[in-house]
Amino acid sequence: MFNPTELSEIKQLLETKKNIVILTHHNPDGDAIGSSLGLYHFLKSINVESTVIVPNEFPKFLKWMPNFKSIVIAEHKVKFAHKLILSADVIFCLDFNTSSRIDALQSVLQNATGTKILIDHHQQPDAFHYVYSDTSQPATCQMVYKFIRELNFSQEITNEIATCLYAGILTDTGSFRFRNTTSETHHIIADLIEKGAEPDVISSHILDANSPQRLLLLATMLNQMDVISEQKTVILYLSKEQLLENGYQKGDTEGFVNYGLSMLGIVFSVLILDDLHNDYRRMSFRSKGEFDVNSFARNYFNGGGHFNAAGGKSELSIPETIQQLKKYIQNEKILTS
Repeated sequence: MFNPTELSEIKQLLETKKNIVILTHHNPDGDAIGSSLGLYHFLKSINVESTVIVPNEFPKFLKWMPNFKSIVIAEHKVKFAHKLILSADVIFCLDFNTSSRIDALQSVLQNATGTKILIDHHQQPDAFHYVYSDTSQPATCQMVYKFIRELNFSQEITNEIATCLYAGILTDTGSFRFRNTTSETHHIIADLIEKGAEPDVISSHILDANSPQRLLLLATMLNQMDVISEQKTVILYLSKEQLLENGYQKGDTEGFVNYGLSMLGIVFSVLILDDLHNDYRRMSFRSKGEFDVNSFARNYFNGGGHFNAAGGKSELSIPETIQQLKKYIQNEKILTS
């Protein structure tokens, strides 16, 4: 958490500065949108106006949160987004540890003169004016809740704030299943429910939003999965052709990698997807227990993330990537013991 001096300075900034931007990472997920809108609604509750900017489109299953229509999508409004960032007095950077994760907005953020405040739970953060970085936290939404609490504004948590923060914690903890879900997380969730978050409504918005196309994609992926039982691994993949044939929409493959871990005895699940616009493969890694997919992604696939959830990239074709992946798995003792 920010120290008392930093909190006092940030509070003063919020009281005196007029142009405030909230920025999150490329391909925003539930935690990114939830934390951004949660902070937006908090600032609004203390009479501070702000603008949420995301680099590109976000999934349809997140387009129900309070005020989601106010989000500026930079890829659609390039000049406007750049102007907002460059003229901002304060820029909150949520759910990303390095400016490279905001892609086309990286140079704009670097050239911005406003005070940059980072709230994030990924490893090895860049330097910002104020940094609240804690890799033990399961979600940036949980950190935003604690930030509000440390500013002594817990009483300002409205139904809108509670709803957004609950949604982000729900998604980034895998519905409270991941190992970094602690008793603190459940205490926070309980308070968010008391403040108006409705678990059944939020869960339905996020988990019961399947389209026929998404289910067809899921069936295609599961029908061709590669189960390596002796190495406790499942490899899942979808080609560009399969994505297009099944009417892929942004967010349709969200959570697909977790299906591998639902199998008895599996501790490592990998999802490989052809990128629709570039000649590389996007990779998602999930694990159970003591297998560190963050290190695996960093060591082999130019990626990183968290201990049990990470991402990476491969320049090889899907078959070549799978072959390479199987070779690397042989080096991991926890998978071959």
